[in-house]
Amino acid sequence: MDSQMARRTFEVANAVEVVASVESLYQYDAKKQQEILAAKPWKKDPHYFKKIRISALALLKMVMHSRSGGHLEVMGLMLGKIDGDTMIVMDSFALPVEGTETRVNAQAQAYEYMTAYVESAKQVARLEHVIGWYHSHPGYGCWLSGIDVNTQMMNQQFQEPWVAIVVDPTRTVSAGKVTLGAFRTYPKGYTPPDEAPSEYQTIPLNKIEDFGVHCKQYYSLEVSYFKSSLDRCLLDLLWNKYWVSTLSSNTLLANAGYTTGQVADLSEKLEQAEQQLGHSSGFIAFEHEKKEESKLSKAAKDSSKTTIEALHGMMNQVVKDRLFNQI
Repeated sequence: MDSQMARRTFEVANAVEVVASVESLYQYDAKKQQEILAAKPWKKDPHYFKKIRISALALLKMVMHSRSGGHLEVMGLMLGKIDGDTMIVMDSFALPVEGTETRVNAQAQAYEYMTAYVESAKQVARLEHVIGWYHSHPGYGCWLSGIDVNTQMMNQQFQEPWVAIVVDPTRTVSAGKVTLGAFRTYPKGYTPPDEAPSEYQTIPLNKIEDFGVHCKQYYSLEVSYFKSSLDRCLLDLLWNKYWVSTLSSNTLLANAGYTTGQVADLSEKLEQAEQQLGHSSGFIAFEHEKKEESKLSKAAKDSSKTTIEALHGMMNQVVKDRLFNQI
């Protein structure tokens, strides 16, 4: 019962759509995929791909791998196919790469592993091609750094169709649902049209410059998740193994360092805004008024987000306390 409840909570929190396993979504039409690869519609429209659908199994594997890396970035690849302007991720697998707190480096060993994995998948009738890569940003949001942008551009040039997914495992634990973003880069020299502002996310102060310099070189895809009735067996096996540790975990303790870092980062942002306001006067103050209000409003959003996540953590502990004391 507890395992089923944990799995259901995960699916509801991330809006996982249930589809029939016999639907075309799970069928691989090699001829159709070859026709798409030959036509290359993304060459004519840099913004051709607009959506991405990710299977619940691939999602869970990416999140678990990202979480296992702790404070270090990890990396993996995804198998999938194309359906119109939608990229469909059917499965994912981790790569044996060296990770640091700021980047991941794919060495020759990783490429050999990738080739062997794909060949093994074909032997069991998994015909999907590798359509992208994922990596983690532990605690600093889902976006592409300068290194990520260069990596994605290179892959889009030689391995299209290709997508980049970024998972933040730390914020996933803190928020109670998967924090994930999917991105594609624009060709070099391309000037994208003015787009509506994307959903606001907290960027640490030491990452803001890298984010701001490259944020116009790529765009995000609309993300949704799905699973079939056949996936339930595999998901149940995973939940049966991990539901005890899930219920016994304390997000407040697990993410104590992250929360402390968020508060420290927020303090620095407020100090910078205060210093700039103090040094401004007269017309200069008037010119900077809107800009500073924007900075202060962002700081307010950051503080609200941190507070809400802490409250969610406390509420979870209260619920668990009441639940286990009644048993």
